[in-house]
Amino acid sequence: MKRRDFLKVSAAGAAATAVASPAIAQSSPEIKWRLTSSFPKSLDTIYGAGEQVAKYVAEMTDNKFQIQVFAAGEIVPGLQALDATANGTVEMCHTVSYYYVGKDPTYAIYSSVPFGLNARQQNSWWYQGGGMELGNEFFKKSNVIGFACGNTGAQMGGWFRKEIKTVADLSGLKMRIGGIAGQVLQKVGVVPQQLAGGDIYPALEKGTIDGAEWVGPYDDEKLGFAKVAKYYYYPGFWEGGPMVHAFTNLDKWNSLPKNYQAILTNAMANANSWMAARYDMQNPAALKRLVAGGTQLRPFTNEVLEACLKATNELWAEISGKNADFKKSIDAMQAYRSDEYLWWQVAEYTYDSFMIRSRTRG
Repeated sequence: MKRRDFLKVSAAGAAATAVASPAIAQSSPEIKWRLTSSFPKSLDTIYGAGEQVAKYVAEMTDNKFQIQVFAAGEIVPGLQALDATANGTVEMCHTVSYYYVGKDPTYAIYSSVPFGLNARQQNSWWYQGGGMELGNEFFKKSNVIGFACGNTGAQMGGWFRKEIKTVADLSGLKMRIGGIAGQVLQKVGVVPQQLAGGDIYPALEKGTIDGAEWVGPYDDEKLGFAKVAKYYYYPGFWEGGPMVHAFTNLDKWNSLPKNYQAILTNAMANANSWMAARYDMQNPAALKRLVAGGTQLRPFTNEVLEACLKATNELWAEISGKNADFKKSIDAMQAYRSDEYLWWQVAEYTYDSFMIRSRTRG
C-alpha cells in the first residue's frame, strides 16, 4: 500500500471512530434504579435472585446501569412491592404475583395456582406457550411489565401443630397461606391468613395461627418453624412450581435504551435459573437436618387432596363467571397443563418413578 493511500485509510478510520464513540456512549448512559424485594435478606435464595439481577446488569454494563436492591420493609412492606413499582416509587420489584389476588385473582395464575403447573411447565408456558404475552397483556393494566425471575420448585405443604388426616381436621384451622390458595382452603374449612415471610414465626409461636406454609426445607429451617410446629406436610399442592417475578414500571422500562432492555432481560432469565438450581441443591440437606431434629414428615392423604381439587375446580368456575381476564388466563393454563402431563406421564414421570424406587432399594 502506498503511503498516501495508507494515510487516507487511517484518516477514514479515525473519522469513523470519532462518530462511533459518541453513539456508543449515548446508548450506554449511567442509570441508577431501585429494586424493592418482597423478601427479607435472611432468605438468601429467594431474596438473592434480586441481587443476582443487579450483579449481572452491573457487570454487563461496566457499572453504568446499577440496580440497588432493598429488602422487604426498607422502602415499603413486602406485600406492597408491586404498588410501589406501579406508581413509580421504585423502578422495579422482585415479588410473587399471587400476593396481589386482592386486586385481581388473575395475578395468581402467572405465579402458581392450586393444582397448576410444575416448575418446568411454568417456565415452558411462560417462555414458549404464550404465558408471557397473556401475562403482560394483563399486567399492563397496572402499568408494569413482568419477567420470570426465579422458581422454588414444588413447595412443601406446611407446618402444623396437629396431624391432618381428614378434611374434618382442617375445620377452623387458622393457617398462613398466600394467594388464591387461601380461598381454596377456605372452602374446606381453613381460616386463611396472609402474612409476609418475616411475620410467620412469631404468629405461629404465639398461637395466632395453627399452621403455616412458606417455601420448603431450606427456607423453613432458616425461619425456625420446626421449633414451634411438629408436623411437616407435603406436597404444597397450591404451589407445584411457583414463578417469582421481577416487575418493572412500564414507563421506566420503555425509557431504557434497547441494549439495556436486552441486558436486563437476560439478567432476569439467568436469575430465574439460578434460584431453581440453588433450591434444588439446598433442600435435600435441609430436609435431612429437620427430620434428624425431630420433625415429623407427613403426606397429605388422598381424601384431603381430592377435596381440595374439587374445591379448586369450583372456585375457578365461580371466578371465571365474573372475571373475563381470569377465565382467559386459567383456560389457557389448564389447556397447556393437560398437554404437558400427557407428555410427562410418558417419559418424565416414568423415569423419575423408576429412579426413586431404585434409590429406596439401595
